[in-house]
Amino acid sequence: MKIISLIGARPQFIKEAVLHNELKKRGIDEILVHSGQHYDKNMSDIFFQTLNIKDPDYYLNVGSGNHGEMTGKIMIEFEKIGLKEKPDIILVYGDTNTTLAGALVASKLKIPVAHVEAGIRQEPKDMPEEINRVLTDRISNYLFCPSELAVENLKKENITSGVYFVGDIMYDLYKIMEKDFKYEIFEELKLKENDYILMTMHRDFNVDKKEKLEKILMQIEKISNEKTIVFPIHPRTRKRVKEFNFEKYLKNVILLEPIDYLNLMGLVKKSWKVITDSGGLQKEAYFAKKQAIVVMPDTGWRELIELKWNILADENNLYEKTFEVINTAYPENVYGDGYCGEKIVEFLKK
Repeated sequence: MKIISLIGARPQFIKEAVLHNELKKRGIDEILVHSGQHYDKNMSDIFFQTLNIKDPDYYLNVGSGNHGEMTGKIMIEFEKIGLKEKPDIILVYGDTNTTLAGALVASKLKIPVAHVEAGIRQEPKDMPEEINRVLTDRISNYLFCPSELAVENLKKENITSGVYFVGDIMYDLYKIMEKDFKYEIFEELKLKENDYILMTMHRDFNVDKKEKLEKILMQIEKISNEKTIVFPIHPRTRKRVKEFNFEKYLKNVILLEPIDYLNLMGLVKKSWKVITDSGGLQKEAYFAKKQAIVVMPDTGWRELIELKWNILADENNLYEKTFEVINTAYPENVYGDGYCGEKIVEFLKK
């Protein structure tokens, strides 16, 4: 069996690495193609060391551009590889332009498409990621869902064939990396376990509009009067805070430079709660059995909202939502048991 995995961004690289190790164990030939949609020259970080991430067999070097241009360039170059290699299956991940381009090429070449992270749905429907994931799901033969809700989402769209609840491959990663989480920052700051909030904020809809950012930071100031807040601040957010003269709202907040995954996860594990607008961190908080206050109008991880574990908040109710008492027992196995990669490979082999 020969499989081509197409990736285009760093998070996809990491997901592919977890799956690559499972494919390798079973002697399946995997060809790795990197579109170059987002290219991180520093490939020597902890993931690459720990997961032994392999270099791409093909690098398409498409770079950035408008959505149509980028998707078209990837399709033109990737089709050549599909014709040359003639794989049994083409694997795509998530919701990028690379994902959609790969799925379209595969389906036109009549090569089965496997979509890892299928069935996620989020408002607004016109955002590029939502368009990419909906269209990819329509033409996939294997739809590997991270949650039962993702399976239900597909069912509502009359997609039931080839749908599998395998869990979230990021939970596999969390379990692999957990033993290496770092607690130096927690110790240096003399923080108390379960007694501080870890915060991240970087989305354009939260930080680029002066009025909205001010309201969010006013809520954060109010929270910081009652609870320690640790805030590794994104360069985009720092720039806006300075530009709009909002430093006064962060006087009681512990500001840090952006930190690596292992230190961030160490801070998450010791925290009381997490405030974030990051898609990944809302899930990682759940993996660490911490509740997240999600500052977004909607989330792709709605199951955690429906289970009343995470809470959606906005610039007007962030304080109130942070201290809202929810007597919820930790919902186990929402994203599977940490053996997602293994399950995907078993289904592909059948």
